[in-house]
Amino acid sequence: MVKTEIVIDQHYKEYNPVQFGSESCKPGHSFGPGIRTHWLLHYVVYGFGTFVRNGASHPVKPGDIFVIPPYEETYYEADQKNPWRYIWIGFTAQEAVPPPLENPIIHSPQTGTVFEDMLRCGKMENGRSAFLCAKIWELFSILLEEGQPSADYVEKALSYINAEYINDITVEQIAAKLGLNRSYFSGIFKERMGISPQKYLINLRLGRAAELLTVYGESPSTAGLSVGYPDIYHFSKIFKRHFGLSPRNYQLLYSRPKE
Repeated sequence: MVKTEIVIDQHYKEYNPVQFGSESCKPGHSFGPGIRTHWLLHYVVYGFGTFVRNGASHPVKPGDIFVIPPYEETYYEADQKNPWRYIWIGFTAQEAVPPPLENPIIHSPQTGTVFEDMLRCGKMENGRSAFLCAKIWELFSILLEEGQPSADYVEKALSYINAEYINDITVEQIAAKLGLNRSYFSGIFKERMGISPQKYLINLRLGRAAELLTVYGESPSTAGLSVGYPDIYHFSKIFKRHFGLSPRNYQLLYSRPKE
Protein backbone atom coordinates (compact mmCIF):
# COMPACT_ATOMS: atom_id res chain seq x y z
CA MET A 1 0.00 0.00 0.00
CA VAL A 2 1.31 3.41 -0.99
CA LYS A 3 0.65 6.47 1.13
CA THR A 4 1.88 9.86 -0.04
CA GLU A 5 1.41 13.32 1.40
CA ILE A 6 1.15 16.56 -0.53
CA VAL A 7 4.15 18.68 0.38
CA ILE A 8 3.80 22.34 -0.59
CA ASP A 9 7.05 23.67 -2.00
CA GLN A 10 7.87 26.55 0.33
CA HIS A 11 11.24 27.18 -1.36
CA TYR A 12 13.10 26.98 1.93
CA LYS A 13 16.76 27.80 1.60
CA GLU A 14 19.36 25.05 1.99
CA TYR A 15 17.15 21.93 2.30
CA ASN A 16 13.58 22.12 1.05
CA PRO A 17 11.17 19.15 1.36
CA VAL A 18 9.14 18.44 -1.77
CA GLN A 19 8.02 14.83 -1.45
CA PHE A 20 7.12 12.41 1.34
CA GLY A 21 5.46 9.03 1.63
CA SER A 22 5.63 5.39 2.68
CA GLU A 23 4.89 2.06 1.05
CA SER A 24 4.56 -1.60 1.94
CA CYS A 25 5.63 -3.09 -1.36
CA LYS A 26 4.38 -6.20 -3.08
CA PRO A 27 6.91 -8.91 -3.94
CA GLY A 28 9.09 -7.84 -6.84
CA HIS A 29 7.71 -4.29 -6.96
CA SER A 30 10.22 -2.12 -8.80
CA PHE A 31 10.89 1.39 -10.02
CA GLY A 32 13.14 2.47 -12.86
CA PRO A 33 15.58 2.73 -14.32
CA GLY A 34 14.67 6.36 -13.75
CA ILE A 35 16.07 9.78 -12.88
CA ARG A 36 14.92 12.16 -10.16
CA THR A 37 15.46 15.89 -10.20
CA HIS A 38 15.84 16.13 -6.41
CA TRP A 39 17.39 14.14 -3.58
CA LEU A 40 15.36 11.15 -2.41
CA LEU A 41 16.06 9.04 0.67
CA HIS A 42 14.29 5.73 1.37
CA TYR A 43 14.52 4.25 4.87
CA VAL A 44 13.76 0.51 4.98
CA VAL A 45 11.60 -0.31 8.01
CA TYR A 46 11.48 -4.04 7.32
CA GLY A 47 12.00 -6.47 4.47
CA PHE A 48 14.63 -6.61 1.78
CA GLY A 49 15.34 -5.47 -1.76
CA THR A 50 17.95 -4.41 -4.28
CA PHE A 51 19.13 -0.91 -5.18
CA VAL A 52 21.13 -0.14 -8.33
CA ARG A 53 23.05 3.13 -8.65
CA ASN A 54 25.78 3.95 -11.16
CA GLY A 55 25.48 0.43 -12.48
CA ALA A 56 26.37 -1.16 -9.13
CA SER A 57 23.83 -3.40 -7.40
CA HIS A 58 23.43 -3.20 -3.62
CA PRO A 59 21.42 -5.52 -1.35
CA VAL A 60 19.25 -3.52 1.06
CA LYS A 61 18.13 -4.63 4.51
CA PRO A 62 16.16 -3.15 7.44
CA GLY A 63 17.80 -0.07 8.91
CA ASP A 64 19.34 0.91 5.56
CA ILE A 65 18.77 4.18 3.73
CA PHE A 66 19.23 4.00 -0.01
CA VAL A 67 20.23 7.35 -1.46
CA ILE A 68 19.01 8.68 -4.81
CA PRO A 69 20.85 11.87 -5.87
CA PRO A 70 19.37 14.22 -8.45
CA TYR A 71 20.02 13.40 -12.11
CA GLU A 72 21.50 9.95 -11.49
CA GLU A 73 19.88 6.89 -13.02
CA THR A 74 18.75 4.40 -10.37
CA TYR A 75 16.65 1.26 -10.09
CA TYR A 76 15.22 -0.52 -7.08
CA GLU A 77 13.24 -3.70 -6.60
CA ALA A 78 11.57 -5.35 -3.61
CA ASP A 79 12.52 -8.88 -2.61
CA GLN A 80 10.28 -11.61 -4.03
CA LYS A 81 9.88 -13.44 -0.70
CA ASN A 82 10.28 -10.71 1.92
CA PRO A 83 9.49 -7.35 0.26
CA TRP A 84 10.40 -4.15 1.99
CA ARG A 85 8.39 -1.41 3.61
CA TYR A 86 10.05 1.97 3.36
CA ILE A 87 9.48 5.61 4.22
CA TRP A 88 10.86 8.23 1.85
CA ILE A 89 11.62 11.92 1.95
CA GLY A 90 12.49 13.99 -1.13
CA PHE A 91 14.11 17.41 -0.98
CA THR A 92 15.98 19.98 -3.01
CA ALA A 93 19.32 21.26 -1.77
CA GLN A 94 20.93 24.65 -2.30
CA GLU A 95 23.78 23.69 0.01
CA ALA A 96 26.12 20.71 -0.04
CA VAL A 97 24.56 17.62 1.53
CA PRO A 98 26.29 15.78 4.39
CA PRO A 99 29.16 13.51 3.25
CA PRO A 100 27.34 10.26 4.18
CA LEU A 101 24.90 10.92 1.32
CA GLU A 102 27.71 10.32 -1.13
CA ASN A 103 27.22 6.61 -0.39
CA PRO A 104 24.49 4.63 -2.17
CA ILE A 105 23.58 2.81 1.07
CA ILE A 106 23.75 4.15 4.62
CA HIS A 107 23.11 1.68 7.43
CA SER A 108 21.57 3.83 10.14
CA PRO A 109 18.91 2.14 12.31
CA GLN A 110 19.09 5.13 14.66
CA THR A 111 17.44 7.33 12.03
CA GLY A 112 14.40 5.04 11.94
CA THR A 113 12.68 7.01 14.71
CA VAL A 114 13.11 10.21 12.69
CA PHE A 115 11.54 8.69 9.58
CA GLU A 116 8.71 7.18 11.65
CA ASP A 117 8.11 10.54 13.28
CA MET A 118 7.86 12.14 9.84
CA LEU A 119 4.63 10.19 9.36
CA ARG A 120 2.97 12.61 11.77
CA CYS A 121 3.01 15.20 9.00
CA GLY A 122 -0.09 13.48 7.58
CA LYS A 123 -2.14 15.12 10.32
CA MET A 124 -0.80 18.57 9.52
CA GLU A 125 -1.88 21.16 7.01
CA ASN A 126 -0.14 24.53 7.29
CA GLY A 127 2.88 23.23 9.17
CA ARG A 128 3.65 20.13 7.12
CA SER A 129 6.53 21.53 5.06
CA ALA A 130 8.17 23.23 8.03
CA PHE A 131 7.86 20.04 10.10
CA LEU A 132 9.52 17.93 7.41
CA CYS A 133 12.23 20.55 6.96
CA ALA A 134 13.04 20.28 10.66
CA LYS A 135 13.12 16.49 10.38
CA ILE A 136 15.59 16.65 7.50
CA TRP A 137 17.94 18.68 9.71
CA GLU A 138 17.45 16.20 12.56
CA LEU A 139 18.20 13.34 10.19
CA PHE A 140 21.37 15.03 8.98
CA SER A 141 22.54 15.67 12.54
CA ILE A 142 22.39 11.92 13.24
CA LEU A 143 24.12 10.98 10.00
CA LEU A 144 26.93 13.46 10.69
CA GLU A 145 27.49 11.97 14.15
CA GLU A 146 27.48 8.35 13.03
CA GLY A 147 30.73 7.00 11.73
CA GLN A 148 32.40 10.39 11.47
CA PRO A 149 35.62 11.19 13.32
CA SER A 150 35.20 13.73 16.07
CA ALA A 151 36.45 17.23 15.39
CA ASP A 152 40.04 17.34 16.67
CA TYR A 153 40.96 19.11 19.88
CA VAL A 154 42.66 22.09 18.22
CA GLU A 155 39.69 22.69 15.91
CA LYS A 156 37.35 22.61 18.89
CA ALA A 157 39.63 24.93 20.86
CA LEU A 158 39.78 27.47 18.04
CA SER A 159 36.00 27.47 17.73
CA TYR A 160 35.63 27.93 21.48
CA ILE A 161 38.22 30.72 21.69
CA ASN A 162 36.77 32.64 18.74
CA ALA A 163 33.30 32.44 20.28
CA GLU A 164 34.22 33.19 23.90
CA TYR A 165 37.27 35.50 23.81
CA ILE A 166 35.09 38.35 25.03
CA ASN A 167 34.63 36.51 28.31
CA ASP A 168 37.24 35.93 30.98
CA ILE A 169 38.33 32.54 29.65
CA THR A 170 41.71 31.02 30.47
CA VAL A 171 43.84 28.30 28.92
CA GLU A 172 43.03 26.09 31.92
CA GLN A 173 39.31 26.50 31.25
CA ILE A 174 39.72 25.73 27.55
CA ALA A 175 41.70 22.57 28.32
CA ALA A 176 39.12 21.50 30.90
CA LYS A 177 36.34 22.09 28.36
CA LEU A 178 38.09 19.60 26.09
CA GLY A 179 38.74 17.12 28.91
CA LEU A 180 42.52 17.59 28.67
CA ASN A 181 45.21 18.71 31.07
CA ARG A 182 46.75 22.10 30.32
CA SER A 183 50.20 20.81 29.47
CA TYR A 184 49.02 18.29 26.89
CA PHE A 185 46.55 20.75 25.37
CA SER A 186 49.17 23.51 25.09
CA GLY A 187 51.56 21.08 23.41
CA ILE A 188 49.20 19.90 20.67
CA PHE A 189 47.93 23.45 20.11
CA LYS A 190 51.42 24.90 19.65
CA GLU A 191 52.42 22.03 17.37
CA ARG A 192 49.48 22.81 15.08
CA MET A 193 49.31 26.61 15.30
CA GLY A 194 52.94 27.54 15.88
CA ILE A 195 52.12 29.58 18.99
CA SER A 196 50.79 28.76 22.45
CA PRO A 197 47.05 28.94 23.14
CA GLN A 198 47.72 31.81 25.54
CA LYS A 199 49.50 33.78 22.82
CA TYR A 200 46.76 33.00 20.30
CA LEU A 201 44.11 34.24 22.75
CA ILE A 202 46.06 37.45 23.43
CA ASN A 203 46.67 38.09 19.73
CA LEU A 204 43.00 37.58 18.95
CA ARG A 205 41.81 39.87 21.73
CA LEU A 206 44.23 42.66 20.95
CA GLY A 207 43.65 42.42 17.21
CA ARG A 208 39.92 42.82 17.76
CA ALA A 209 40.55 45.67 20.21
CA ALA A 210 42.71 47.48 17.65
CA GLU A 211 39.92 47.13 15.11
CA LEU A 212 37.39 48.57 17.54
CA LEU A 213 39.69 51.52 18.24
CA THR A 214 40.64 52.41 14.68
CA VAL A 215 37.72 51.27 12.52
CA TYR A 216 34.79 51.84 14.85
CA GLY A 217 36.15 54.67 16.97
CA GLU A 218 35.40 53.03 20.31
CA SER A 219 37.03 54.31 23.48
CA PRO A 220 39.90 52.30 25.03
CA SER A 221 37.71 51.25 27.96
CA THR A 222 34.93 50.00 25.68
CA ALA A 223 37.40 48.22 23.40
CA GLY A 224 39.08 46.53 26.35
CA LEU A 225 35.84 45.42 27.92
CA SER A 226 34.61 44.10 24.56
CA VAL A 227 37.57 41.74 24.15
CA GLY A 228 37.77 40.32 27.66
CA TYR A 229 39.78 42.98 29.56
CA PRO A 230 37.42 44.70 32.01
CA ASP A 231 40.37 46.34 33.84
CA ILE A 232 41.38 49.33 31.68
CA TYR A 233 44.80 49.56 33.31
CA HIS A 234 45.62 45.92 32.61
CA PHE A 235 44.28 46.30 29.09
CA SER A 236 46.41 49.40 28.42
CA LYS A 237 49.52 47.68 29.77
CA ILE A 238 49.15 44.53 27.69
CA PHE A 239 48.09 46.53 24.60
CA LYS A 240 51.22 48.74 24.81
CA ARG A 241 53.44 45.69 25.33
CA HIS A 242 51.96 44.14 22.18
CA PHE A 243 51.78 47.15 19.84
CA GLY A 244 54.36 49.51 21.34
CA LEU A 245 51.72 52.23 21.80
CA SER A 246 49.01 52.95 24.31
CA PRO A 247 45.45 52.29 23.08
CA ARG A 248 44.78 56.02 22.79
CA ASN A 249 47.97 56.78 20.86
CA TYR A 250 47.40 53.76 18.63
CA GLN A 251 43.94 55.05 17.89
CA LEU A 252 45.19 58.54 17.06
CA LEU A 253 47.88 57.16 14.75
CA TYR A 254 45.96 54.49 12.89
CA SER A 255 42.33 55.56 12.86
CA ARG A 256 40.74 55.60 9.42
CA PRO A 257 39.68 59.07 8.29
CA LYS A 258 35.92 59.47 8.21
CA GLU A 259 34.44 59.84 4.75
